Amino acid sequence: MEWTVHPGGYVPFEHVHVNQDEIFHVQRGEMRARVRGVTQLGKIGDTLTISRGTRHIAFNDKDEPLVCIVEYKPGLDHYKTMQCFAGLTLDCDYDRRGLVNIPKIMFMLKRANALSVTRPAFAPAWLFQLGMNIFFSVGSVMKWETMYEKYTT
Repeated sequence: MEWTVHPGGYVPFEHVHVNQDEIFHVQRGEMRARVRGVTQLGKIGDTLTISRGTRHIAFNDKDEPLVCIVEYKPGLDHYKTMQCFAGLTLDCDYDRRGLVNIPKIMFMLKRANALSVTRPAFAPAWLFQLGMNIFFSVGSVMKWETMYEKYTT
């Protein structure tokens, strides 16, 4: 997938891909990534691989756009996960920092039995799972299933 980050842009929070490696192929610009607290630099033609389970955040602190091709290996159900993120984004269901509605995305990930899961690095796995279970219950009562179907069919 192509990923473009405008000057000053960044992933909104340090996170962990639970079941996938994330591979960035830098096409344009310069990428900075903090991986386990250590800053790494990716220039045009470089590939940065973040192993599954590794906390990281990526950002563009340069004056030109950063363009990367990003792979997730194994692919798992990443397409369905991205459908849910994109659906919430297109429906403007996000906060002022650009984070999609957390209860709704957690409902959708649980509903999909998603394997392509990203969790915030600050949340231990047990707490993240508890949150998914709670928001799945809330979403079931609030009828978020309709939204899930809209995004994934």
